[in-house]
Amino acid sequence: MIATRSGLARSRLPIAVLSALALIAGLLAVAQVASAGRAQAAVNPVGPIVGYQGLCLDDKSASTANFNPIQVYTCNGTTAQNWTVDTTGHTLQVLGKCLDVNGGGTANGTLVDLYDCNGTGAQVWMPQSDNTLRNPQSGRCLDDTNWSTTPGTQAQIWDCAGSANQQWTLPASSGGGGGIPTPDFGPNVTVFDPSMSAATIQAKVNSVYSTQQNNEFGTQRNALLFAPGTYNVDIPVGYYTQVAGLGLSPDAVAITGGGIHVQGHTADGNATQNFWRDAENMSVSPSSGSTMWAVSQADPFRRMDVHGGLLLYDNIHGSGGNWSSGGYVGDSRVSGQINSGTQQQFLTQDTAMTGGWTGSNWNMVFVGDTNAPATTFPSPPYTTVAQTPTLREKPFVYIDSAGTWQVFVPALRTNAQGPDWTNGTPPGTSIPVSQFYIVKPGDTSATINAALAAGKNLIVTPGVYHLASALNITAPNTVVLGLGLATLVPDNGNAAITTADVDGIDIAGLLISANSTNSATLMQIGPGTSTVSHAANPIVVQDVFFRVGGDQAAQATQSLVVNSNDVIGDDLWLWRADHTYGVGWNTNPAANGLLVYGNNVTMYGLAVEHYQKYQTEWFGNGGRTYFYQSECPYDVPDNASWTPGNGTLGYASYKLNSTVTTHEAWGLGVYAYFRDNPSVVLDHAIWAPAVPGVAFHDMVTTVLGGDGTINHLINENGAQVTPSHNVAYLVSGP
Repeated sequence: MIATRSGLARSRLPIAVLSALALIAGLLAVAQVASAGRAQAAVNPVGPIVGYQGLCLDDKSASTANFNPIQVYTCNGTTAQNWTVDTTGHTLQVLGKCLDVNGGGTANGTLVDLYDCNGTGAQVWMPQSDNTLRNPQSGRCLDDTNWSTTPGTQAQIWDCAGSANQQWTLPASSGGGGGIPTPDFGPNVTVFDPSMSAATIQAKVNSVYSTQQNNEFGTQRNALLFAPGTYNVDIPVGYYTQVAGLGLSPDAVAITGGGIHVQGHTADGNATQNFWRDAENMSVSPSSGSTMWAVSQADPFRRMDVHGGLLLYDNIHGSGGNWSSGGYVGDSRVSGQINSGTQQQFLTQDTAMTGGWTGSNWNMVFVGDTNAPATTFPSPPYTTVAQTPTLREKPFVYIDSAGTWQVFVPALRTNAQGPDWTNGTPPGTSIPVSQFYIVKPGDTSATINAALAAGKNLIVTPGVYHLASALNITAPNTVVLGLGLATLVPDNGNAAITTADVDGIDIAGLLISANSTNSATLMQIGPGTSTVSHAANPIVVQDVFFRVGGDQAAQATQSLVVNSNDVIGDDLWLWRADHTYGVGWNTNPAANGLLVYGNNVTMYGLAVEHYQKYQTEWFGNGGRTYFYQSECPYDVPDNASWTPGNGTLGYASYKLNSTVTTHEAWGLGVYAYFRDNPSVVLDHAIWAPAVPGVAFHDMVTTVLGGDGTINHLINENGAQVTPSHNVAYLVSGP
């Protein structure tokens, strides 16, 4: 219920009535998309604006005098109700004049009237996903005063509540693809369309990159979204930046010219700290003939159609220090050769590798790819799994052929190989953006949870969101989709996200960053009592990254706890920070990265690093992991401070509880760099019960930087690694 101006409670209209009124989500149009994927010029919609109880927004007496009242009135088809939605200036015009907040006021109850169009903030009206019209200058919404059903009541502005008397149906365009405009994604999302000049687009891209190039722990977040069409631009991708196409197929958005690329973050080409950036759903044809994507963790490259080669390292800047350290390419197609170069480890999944692969270092894993190299571990260290057993690809925003904004949720695939889009539109569901609450800077856990409780999905726009309580996802099939590395920070020792034990939740594209007050858990999937099978419609967590420290002194006992069965994790990085701010054994404490209690949980592209006890611990049966990367904590003071108390030295990175009877994993790398005390020893990189149902394939350990010792790879098996013998491989265990 929503408090009225008189302090009484208002009741909402029935959902069916609201649905009938909610035809269009906003005002600002991008180029419309024809069914063939070609952009058309936007057309300003003209017609009535229909509000509460079917009354129309009306220029009283069809007067053109300044300050003439704008009222709600019986819809009658006269010129006083024939509004033009100006999709360039974001104004509403009737009889050649503009809807205006009287005197530029910002207070609740300020009336709206007619005035000469003058380009001021008092005349700007932006759409919200709940079909309200927001005036950004005041921060308030166009409102049918006192829920009036009486024709002749003058409209006003009031706090945006999403209530029925603030919902308006805008006129449809008379042509050009429907005239459906862009939702209000807030200040950190930029939507480009092909009608814009290349110079304008390039200037914006350059401006974002100049801010984000070295902004490793800053708070700015950005998403650069491209409507279907062709763009001759050069797009370097910096920290906290997502670049994505808005087509149903990656080939609906073609990037030529310089293409999309990431280079090393230092002068010598080193890319080991190139984190937190994203490229999705585009075709790239760079003039150089190859795309450079020199990255490490938390840098998904998804649903991309690469024409030419793909370089996974920086081959231009420097020659000796240009290391890259892990990454993820998924659901993509690459026509040329993929060259991993200095990459220490990498996962390629569901990708058509038309031109093949070259390069190896410690741990290269291929799952569900076409034309992948055969398993030759350890020489070279290739691990190939022919099919992806079960996965739902990541949801994405797109504009359909009618110009409507949608989110596509791909269907679950089993025993899959190659991308899901190369033979046409894959199976899946399109959800109108109007069914999403668009989270923008200024939203709180209270406003977001209210939207979730009302049955809304979430699009979380770029920003840093401080949460006084956990976001609680309880409805089946809820989609929570972050844009531009949207970041959630729990403020009061709470979790950032918790879920019910229900089918089909999809959480994607978020960074969860711990705060100075300890959180017992940063994200919990399902309550501790979870028992339901979700095999037919699993909960999926994609491109979600966790951070404890680095930006500040922070702490969290556990980062991710999975209680539900059949959960799928797809490209996850759980990181206790090792550099920059708030780093130290007692400064950013964090015991465990991942705890899995659910059965039949599957992880693809799992990286868990620097936690102080068991970094990954599995209690449920039927677990599977495809690619694992883990560094031991750098800052262990001594072995006495780092022992489970069972007579062993140090905590294994990947541990199965002694009760586990079935588990399988492929391509695991555990690395030691005991920076603060090189005499520290780890007995077991991996520990698992030696029972018939437990199998590990293709494992590697190494000592980085000449510091530390690992005695065994799994249990008592596998050679010791030391500064003088710093790499060991084991094909199977325990």
